[in-house]
Amino acid sequence: MDEVRRRFPEKRYVQPLAMAAVISCSVVTTFAASLEPYPGHHEALAPLPPPPVLDASKISLGRRLFHDPVLSGQNAMSCSTCHNLQTGGTIRLSRTVGYQGKVHQFNAPTIFNVGNNYRLGWRGRFTSLAAQNETILHDPNLMAIEWPDLLSRLNGQKSYIEVFTAQYGRQADRENVLDALVAYQLSLVTPDSSFDQYLEGNQQALSPNQKQGLKLFMEYGCVSCHQGSNVGGNMFQIFGVFGDPDARSLHEPEDLEKRLQRHDKEENVFRVPSLRNVEVTAPYFHDGRTETLREAIAIMGESQLGRQLNDEDIAALEAFLKSLTGVYNGKRLSTAVTDESR
Repeated sequence: MDEVRRRFPEKRYVQPLAMAAVISCSVVTTFAASLEPYPGHHEALAPLPPPPVLDASKISLGRRLFHDPVLSGQNAMSCSTCHNLQTGGTIRLSRTVGYQGKVHQFNAPTIFNVGNNYRLGWRGRFTSLAAQNETILHDPNLMAIEWPDLLSRLNGQKSYIEVFTAQYGRQADRENVLDALVAYQLSLVTPDSSFDQYLEGNQQALSPNQKQGLKLFMEYGCVSCHQGSNVGGNMFQIFGVFGDPDARSLHEPEDLEKRLQRHDKEENVFRVPSLRNVEVTAPYFHDGRTETLREAIAIMGESQLGRQLNDEDIAALEAFLKSLTGVYNGKRLSTAVTDESR
């Protein structure tokens, strides 16, 4: 573990073997004490904070850029091609397809609530939205464009010259393009889910089955990795702690530290994704291996918790996870959300 921390000093790893002690000693106790008569806040989970105060004109410019294929080398795709606000901020493909038909390495994560993640991307290699956006722009299988070409295009359009000059006092350049994109992405927040309402004191916001799912989520240890206001997005973990997620046999991860140390290329170490809006972001996992939330829950039970969950538990956990679906533009997210502000 020391070697892992030396190579990746900013990363945080959770050791599942200590999970039960952590949960029973703090989180579950706090949660159980707060259930009745008032759910309140507890240390593991929190309501989604409101979006930061942002310049509306800057958001509008960022929105335009986000949906404009001018940002791609072949004028063939936009940011919203893979991060469609009408389908949960992602796309209904296991892995997206880039230029020359090359399949991308990972499933497209949702863009909603991205500003509330500790790290960005499946590998969590970025802590800055600006740095991640710039890398995506330059990636030959993503947007595949360099700054001279992009800025020439933007500053060759009268409408873009006018809006950039009005907002920044100058034409488009690297700094203000990234600034506008980041401003828009930070605005993509989905508050006011049923779970948020419950945490804020509304006992009726969750159904009995959702409350049972929350109880299992805490007791089984899901919350040891999926925590915070984004219910994930703030630590790293091996996918397959108790064995290959595709295998049916389970084992105790006695060699966890050794496995972490020998992951020189991090093949199975990923940023724990946020579970916000998970109901509407299928297919699931880094490789989009499953289309249904029920199957994803079963896989996580076996590979991450060492449990073969029964149908009743899976149904309760699914009900709870659906309570994490939030509101954007005044409407609860669904697979048919309309981006009215586009």
